Amino acid sequence: MGENMNFGTTGVSPGQELQPEKTRRGKREHLFQRLHLEGKLQNKLNREDVLQITADSLQSHESCAEEELVQTFLQKLLLMNYRARYIKTKETKKQEHTQQKDNDSSDDEGDIFKEMSLYYEESSRSDPVHPMDVQMAVFHCADIFLKQLMVTKLSQCQYALPLLVPDPFTQHIEFPLWTFRQINKSWKTFDDKGKIISKVQSVCKAETPMVCFFRFGSVSSSKSQLMNSLINEKHNTFFHRNCPGSSRTRVLMDGVVEIAWYCPSGKNTDTFTDCVAFCNLHGDAGDHEKQLQILMEMSSVNVVILPQLDRDDKSATQIQNLYKQKKPLICLFTQDKSSVIQTKKGKYKIGLMERNQSDVSEELRRAINDCLSISSSESSSIFRLEDVSKHSDIRVDEDDDEDCRRGKEAAQQMVRLLENKDLTKIKESFLPCQGKLWHQWCQKNKELHRPQGSELEMEISRKQEALKNVRKQQHESALSDFMKYFINKMNEKYAANKKRKFLKWLGILMDEHTSTELSDLHHKYDDKWSTVLQLKEKNKSEQLKTEQIEQHKADQTELERISEELQAATFGLEHILREIGQIYESCSSVKKNKEGLQFHFSSLPSLAAEMMISGFPLELMDGDAAHVPLIWVKAVLDELIKKLGDQSVFVLSVLGVQSSGKSTMLNAMFGLQFAVSAGRCTRGAFMQLVRVSEEMKAQLKFDYILVVDTEGLRALELAGRSTRLHDNELATFVVGLGQLTLINIFGENPSEMQDTLQIVVQAFLRMKKVRLNPSCMFVHQNVSDITAGEKNMEGRRRLLEKLDEMTKLAAKDEVCDAESFSDVIEFNVQNDVKYFAQLWEGSPPMAPPNPNYCENIQELKKTILKHASTSDGMMLTHLKDRIQDLWEALLNERFVFSFRNSLEISTYRKLETEYSKWTWSLRSAMLEIENKLHNKIENETIKEVDEAHLQRELKEKSEEVKKSMSDFFEKDKDKEILIQWKTSFEIKIKDLQENIVRETKRKLNEILQQRDLKKKIDAQKTHHENTLFEKSKTLALKLKDKANDEETLKKEFDCFWEQHVKKIIRDTDPIKDIDILRDVQILLSDINESAPVDHWRENGDIFCVSSYSDYVQLKKSSGVTGPVINLYRGAKEKLGYALSKEDETQIRTLVSETAHETDKMILSFKISKMGYNKSYIQQLTDYIKSKLTEHQNGPVKYLFKKEFSIDLVLSICKRANKTFTDQHKLFRESNDPVLYVERKRGEYFSVFQKYCKGSTSAAVFGEIICQKLKDPIEQSVYKNTARDLADEMSKNCESLNGNRSKLEKHILKTLAEEENFNKYMNYIKNPRDHFKSFIRDEVSQYITDKFSVSVRPKMMMKNIKLLQQKIMKAAHESTEHVQVNSGDVDLWLKCFTQKLSDVLIFSVKDFSGVSRDDVDDFKLLEDVMTEELPSIISDISSKFSTQTFPVKLDCKDRPDEILIGHFCQCCWVQCPFCAAICTNTIEDHTGDHSVPFHRVDGLKGWHYEGTQDLSADFCTTLVTSGKIFKSSGQWFPCNNYRTAGGVYAKWSITPDVSQLPYWKWFVCRFQEDLEKHYDKKFQGSGQIPDEWKKHSKQDAIESLNKYF
Repeated sequence: MGENMNFGTTGVSPGQELQPEKTRRGKREHLFQRLHLEGKLQNKLNREDVLQITADSLQSHESCAEEELVQTFLQKLLLMNYRARYIKTKETKKQEHTQQKDNDSSDDEGDIFKEMSLYYEESSRSDPVHPMDVQMAVFHCADIFLKQLMVTKLSQCQYALPLLVPDPFTQHIEFPLWTFRQINKSWKTFDDKGKIISKVQSVCKAETPMVCFFRFGSVSSSKSQLMNSLINEKHNTFFHRNCPGSSRTRVLMDGVVEIAWYCPSGKNTDTFTDCVAFCNLHGDAGDHEKQLQILMEMSSVNVVILPQLDRDDKSATQIQNLYKQKKPLICLFTQDKSSVIQTKKGKYKIGLMERNQSDVSEELRRAINDCLSISSSESSSIFRLEDVSKHSDIRVDEDDDEDCRRGKEAAQQMVRLLENKDLTKIKESFLPCQGKLWHQWCQKNKELHRPQGSELEMEISRKQEALKNVRKQQHESALSDFMKYFINKMNEKYAANKKRKFLKWLGILMDEHTSTELSDLHHKYDDKWSTVLQLKEKNKSEQLKTEQIEQHKADQTELERISEELQAATFGLEHILREIGQIYESCSSVKKNKEGLQFHFSSLPSLAAEMMISGFPLELMDGDAAHVPLIWVKAVLDELIKKLGDQSVFVLSVLGVQSSGKSTMLNAMFGLQFAVSAGRCTRGAFMQLVRVSEEMKAQLKFDYILVVDTEGLRALELAGRSTRLHDNELATFVVGLGQLTLINIFGENPSEMQDTLQIVVQAFLRMKKVRLNPSCMFVHQNVSDITAGEKNMEGRRRLLEKLDEMTKLAAKDEVCDAESFSDVIEFNVQNDVKYFAQLWEGSPPMAPPNPNYCENIQELKKTILKHASTSDGMMLTHLKDRIQDLWEALLNERFVFSFRNSLEISTYRKLETEYSKWTWSLRSAMLEIENKLHNKIENETIKEVDEAHLQRELKEKSEEVKKSMSDFFEKDKDKEILIQWKTSFEIKIKDLQENIVRETKRKLNEILQQRDLKKKIDAQKTHHENTLFEKSKTLALKLKDKANDEETLKKEFDCFWEQHVKKIIRDTDPIKDIDILRDVQILLSDINESAPVDHWRENGDIFCVSSYSDYVQLKKSSGVTGPVINLYRGAKEKLGYALSKEDETQIRTLVSETAHETDKMILSFKISKMGYNKSYIQQLTDYIKSKLTEHQNGPVKYLFKKEFSIDLVLSICKRANKTFTDQHKLFRESNDPVLYVERKRGEYFSVFQKYCKGSTSAAVFGEIICQKLKDPIEQSVYKNTARDLADEMSKNCESLNGNRSKLEKHILKTLAEEENFNKYMNYIKNPRDHFKSFIRDEVSQYITDKFSVSVRPKMMMKNIKLLQQKIMKAAHESTEHVQVNSGDVDLWLKCFTQKLSDVLIFSVKDFSGVSRDDVDDFKLLEDVMTEELPSIISDISSKFSTQTFPVKLDCKDRPDEILIGHFCQCCWVQCPFCAAICTNTIEDHTGDHSVPFHRVDGLKGWHYEGTQDLSADFCTTLVTSGKIFKSSGQWFPCNNYRTAGGVYAKWSITPDVSQLPYWKWFVCRFQEDLEKHYDKKFQGSGQIPDEWKKHSKQDAIESLNKYF
């Protein structure tokens, strides 16, 4: 038989059959090297690396270099592009060169025989790699997950799949059963009655006949090509020798058995009427006995192809055995010309030689069909893929892989628990938390956020209680063994890969378990649906009879019931995860672990995070309940951040009508695992991570793409429910989440599109209104003629028209101006609309995917990533906040009104904190400049101060702040958000700088003016001082001889001192004590003679009154008519006019603003320097009166009574009394000659002693200098320390080292700890005052706590030592200067004081009258100072104490005042409902006022009209209710509060039911005090819910930490 073999035309070269194994092995090794896969047999390729976004994954090559074959093959395969098998290899330059020998020779003649034979040898050397070798090499090098993915994709390409695979090096045969586990086949066939029935089955379980093809010897016809003609003539299911790219060097296919299934479509063109499996053994069957034996055993029909029969052939015995088998056998002979002959029952012979291919195919088809009917009647072998594993001597991948086997066992154990259970009841019993209870909770939560009418806080509290009860019930529901087993399994500490295998198995087995029943339910649904549809159509054309109408209703009810059953029977991994989510949420709510849970519930989110990292989707919105399990989702994202770090993600959202090919598209584009089959449509929204490779991260600026896929809009399952609302919610949610939204439209039917487009446009419109800027792309799937450019242009135009039309409609709904879609979102109809070819090339179920569709997918992927590369991505922490913001706003129904952009708010808070640092830097630097210049003014070294000079001084710090700002705006991770405020904050900083420069100039010029006014006082002081020095010197010279008699000297000095002090008293008026309040009363009595006498006695503090009604009367011209006045008749006669809430707020603001301004005025009087004058009180009174007159001349309906201005002046002066007296005390101490001179007595005696002892003039002068330096040093040290202290506190003091919100948190904490109602009321009614006194207390406490640790050693001692060094340096330099210039003592003194002029108030004029003519020993002078100064320093420092600190400083220089200046220049506007203070750090800021948390309105005295009931509402719930409120005599709806105008219009109050427990605790703790204060009760409509009383003080304080 050997001689007859025709080797020339075979797919295998003649040598290959006879080559020794060693050569074959070498060829295989060479192949792996050529493909760059060496080493990958051990270190396998994995699924994650192949699916990540790489530069290669964006390329689409029809040909590539040999080393890129593997990547290109995989990329195409993942896209389901069947051209993956047809990749050409690009020839290298060298190869091209060698094959183009010099053909340009000029010889005209040549020898054809010689020349043509030249190239034969060479071409064989450079054969390209065979496409099937590429496929099999990748298969051998892939890990178990990648293999499964590959085979699934090959199946989608309608390619044959590897069934038995010999190992390329050991030749062990493997059966890769695991790779088939995800493949289902669907087909249509006929039942006994001839009715079409659909079937969907897993290929592992499907029982079908199997036809086997073998080749013996070398044949001229292609077996694989023949098989293709039976399965799908238009598609190469099996690769054959005539396919593009085929070569003779195939090295990995011998002995491989491939399998494919023919699936009929239920049409009369079907080749076979039922599903049939076809197996193809590659290579000579005679060489592969094991494979042959298995296939012979399992086949229904065997087809053998051979040249001719020959008894001497080596395979003759095997062929004989096949014939003897009872199974039908068809023999095809390549050297026989005869048509089909049946030799006996079930045995056929067909010749192939010189015959028409299609005739042969038709004969073969008929023969196989005949054989199949024989084999089915004799019920001989039915093939089931799983059964292949029963054969011995072959390795099954599932059993071979230890982890896979264990995963399967664990999953089987779980699925056993589901056996014999009613599928529609399974979820109820096994997953109790997510059924009725969860749906109840969602319903109640929506009711809570969407109050009907005017709900009271009691009802809100009742709903919250009901929610807690549902959580308790969830918590108490038993944990099923099924869930227990799953959680324990997932909690085991082993590699993620093992868990993935378990999860994969669980998914596979659960699908298997539910598929039959789901399939039946789908059939039922389809049948019933077509019945309902027929009746609907009939109803359109003719009137239905009564019984038909009844039948129609019954059918519809039945349809609903089947739909519910379908929903109940759908049971997958997503439901298990949903249950875990609910277990977690219920445990979090009741704050304890669930019974039966062997781990703490806090470990549950970690399981879901691990699954997400492994590539499983996480449910974001539960489609069944149309709700986001927010607590669970946030916890999972927190865990994800712990595991991956706070990675940056690009969020891609996908929207589209159900069954529009979305999931298929995502699967092809990113290899995602969203459920694709029609049996399990995605419900809700799921998110999944796609990894970006390291090389691409730099280019893309993010680490992952997060794909959010949605349940189809207008979902079949949800028909009949509030579909539109659900769709709108879903669309708004995913559009808000996505940085790019893909809108998937199926087909070109405009009416189909209309609903989707309207929903989408509305979602984008909402985003625009809340200042989120996503982008979008439209994908038109299933477009018939994709190539027609003009048609696409027309399609684009129509789409844009439709979008513009929808925009106008949606704009009416959302109440905003938008004429076209481009007004709403940046959209380019050319680039942002993609047309997709039809998915299938031909008719399913046998059609492969259309390669054009795959190319469209690739193109879309590139466009998406191009879009993405211009975005910075979103941090996972920000994503978490965004999910919460969107969902909470959706819960409140009025999305735009309710949306709070947490990320924007927290970024703004961060900016405010930075702003606080920048402003502090500038203020602090300016304080230092001011101090220097102040010293110079006092020392008379400068005559004027101009702004330009101050700007120059501040320039360095200003540049530093500018740089810090620009770095912050450019480098912060939230720079995209910050950019919107950059310009305004730059302007604010510029304004602030100009303001502090102006203010400093004003202050310094005032000091210049005061310096001239003070000259007289200072001169007098210096005169007294220096006279005493001279007189004591004269006396000392007389007593020189008694220098050693201490007692006599003391006596003489005392006598001299008394005499001279008496003279001073005689010559000057002493400075008296002051009594401000007496002066105020005298002044007011003169002005207000008619004021009641007893009013002085009963005057209360105007800052603490609960209402100002007693202080006003109605303007005659106010225009308020009779009935309104009658409303207030019941009030005391004394009551001139009952004030509205707005009036009360206005007056309170007036009082607080006036007090603030008068505080500034008092400081500007500079009492510590200039002394007190009664005219100051007159100035204050005039200012207050002018403010009141201005106010009542404004648009108000009342006038102030006289008592108001009296009480306001008195209250302000009472508060300022301490400032006045403290300042006056400082003035008196430093300026009353008697006090001043008395304080210096010791110093004078010391100088007197020196004179007595005959010290030189230089020594005495040195001592006098040291004595005169004492006060300036002390003053400078205290001033500098105050600045240092303010600086340290702004960095290290917990309450003062952040922004205004942080300070407020500490104030609230302190108030709660002290539990003082009056302080609370002061905080509520006079916040600015309270802030100031809090800062003062903080500073005072800080000084006390840190005095010995930090203030004294690190600040005071540091400053004093610094000064000591500067003084000694100045003395030394002055001595040198005098010596160089041969100067006298006056030059020395001038030089010395000038050098110290910017650090001390110390000048030559302090020495006028001190004789120093005979001082000439400057070295001695310097030595004396070196000796004396330390004792002066020591004397000053010994007096440092917490008590002296505030006393020694002028008011404006104190650290508390410095910090008040910094913190209190902010917004003080209070919420018109609850008096919460706007938290913006900038006064007169742009935009709305807002606070993170509001309070109970009753704190401000709001009550229900016509009752004594105080309000217990929070503003944030009030604005969602149907209640109304009164403002300026008119009623307004609370849910449209801005219409009340004025301050109401400038507040942004977003709905929020998560009120701060702090204020609930406060209302309960001080209920009686509040009721007494407002003379009303928390009762009736304003009853306090019992729930509030459960909050402890500790809860209140902790809630501050959580929310601020």
